Amino acid sequence: MSNYHLGQNPVFIPGPTNIPDPLRNAMHVQTMDHRAPDFVDVLRPVLDDLKKVFKTTSAEIITFPSSGTGGWEAAVTNTLSPGDKVLIARYGMFSHRWIDLCQRHKLDVEVIECEWGTGAPADLFGARLAADTDHEIKAVLVTHNETATGVLSDVGAVRGAMNGANHPAMLYVDCVSSLGSMDFRMDDWGVDLAISGSQKGFMLATGMAIVAVSQKALQATQTATCPRCFFDFKDMLGANANGGFPYTPPLQLIFGLRASLDLLFEEGLENVYARHHRLATGVRRAVAAWGLTLCAKTPDLNSDSVSAIYVPEGFDSNVLTNHAYDKYGVSFGVGLGEMAGRAFRIGHLGSLTDVMVLSGLATIEMAMKDLDYPITLGSGVAAAQEYFRQSADATLSQAA
Repeated sequence: MSNYHLGQNPVFIPGPTNIPDPLRNAMHVQTMDHRAPDFVDVLRPVLDDLKKVFKTTSAEIITFPSSGTGGWEAAVTNTLSPGDKVLIARYGMFSHRWIDLCQRHKLDVEVIECEWGTGAPADLFGARLAADTDHEIKAVLVTHNETATGVLSDVGAVRGAMNGANHPAMLYVDCVSSLGSMDFRMDDWGVDLAISGSQKGFMLATGMAIVAVSQKALQATQTATCPRCFFDFKDMLGANANGGFPYTPPLQLIFGLRASLDLLFEEGLENVYARHHRLATGVRRAVAAWGLTLCAKTPDLNSDSVSAIYVPEGFDSNVLTNHAYDKYGVSFGVGLGEMAGRAFRIGHLGSLTDVMVLSGLATIEMAMKDLDYPITLGSGVAAAQEYFRQSADATLSQAA
């Protein structure tokens, strides 16, 4: 029987992630007047410091009480008009959902179909943009980290292809499950709109969409005619300039985000990224030891925030994740879309350590063994342990 109600086991889903106690405590605040003149002293430093995580100096940061999906909608409706052509590749569940959102807003969506387990096809984007001599394509949309397949795409390569085609389209990037866990370089990569949320790398409760908007994208709001009200950039920027919101803000999340940024900066962003790579590598060593296969087609596509893992033929991944939850009280990611029943996911982002990851690997091993998977009990844990032991020594040597 699950002991999940005790709240003692970490989750290994790719978000929402485990919330560290300092961040839970930071969100435990009494109501304050968000229209008071000193509220700007709370809000403005948070917006300014978010730029450091996006690695931008020129973009505006806009937040909305929402999940990442609301950030997608804000990006699209504020900068585009019905009938505008956008270019996007479908290579996982979240790129698929972004396509659906654009179609519902009556955009002309041109889709490049890709095999799931691959990433954003910079070469195909470049070829299509080069052929668009009339510049009908207004935006290229990229899912940086495809959570359904554990694939990290090369955004810099996409921008390089766009520049190579000498095309003026804007570049929109969903970095919901990458920002704060893996390196993101908005200015260097020429990203015009970057969309994230509070519940993954920032280790907070769900409820805040975080959007970084380039000056070029802000100019596009002047001609965009998609309807928007709650998600209006102009309304939010105007209110933020005076230290407020156009409506009631998610006060607890703003205080939580302040504490989250402090925690990330204290560790150091580059150290945060290195920790995620280390944890992900340990998980990948375990997957290899089990004799299983990642959904990501090649190692250069491996995500450092989530691994999607195929189960052997004849097994159902949903039965596995349900069993791990019911018997051991631990949550793992289910297969989504084309991966449903075929793959499970181990989220290794946010507030996690070597020791916590080892507990997750041990748990899923027990669940697989219970269900007669062709694995050797302890093999994956041992492989990860050996890697963590060796990499810990290397880390200590570097620190010395």
